[in-house]
Amino acid sequence: MAEKYPRDRFDEIPDAMHRVGAHRAPVRRRSAWAGFAWAVFATAVLAGFGIAAVMALDDRLFPSDVPVPVQTTEAVVTAEPTVDPSVPVTVLNGTTESGLAAATAQVIAEAGFTVGVTANASENDIQTTVVYYGREELEGAARGVAQAIGTSEVRISEEFAATGADLVAVLGADHVEDTAP
Repeated sequence: MAEKYPRDRFDEIPDAMHRVGAHRAPVRRRSAWAGFAWAVFATAVLAGFGIAAVMALDDRLFPSDVPVPVQTTEAVVTAEPTVDPSVPVTVLNGTTESGLAAATAQVIAEAGFTVGVTANASENDIQTTVVYYGREELEGAARGVAQAIGTSEVRISEEFAATGADLVAVLGADHVEDTAP
């Protein structure tokens, strides 16, 4: 068993001194939630400053130029439909209907245009027939092709112009319905 030693001066601790160890102050009682609350508060403050900094860098916090929509009374000028036999028209079938490009190419040729290539488009589920033109000055010819095949969708596109086709008619499902007997 443990031996009992006689009491000496080191066993006598004054009542005013509440030391636990030689270098430790007494433990203060505080709630465990206080530390958690401070951590949540600090995280929220840092996140707020971070968001404000990002928004300020993106000029979203204090936008200086707010765009205002402007109403114009001018109508959009579109080119008149013309026939330009010097520009070949490429006809692409964007449907599953067999022979649609060839039949439409015949209609385009009868309208006075030169048909260059007839082929299937890379997709066969196109819904709307569109005539694409590669340069601004070909808008009238594109509208002439659109008028000849019975559509009004005409768009400028550099995608087909990069392949060398300045006028491209991409036939969609609406064209199949229009040509059905």
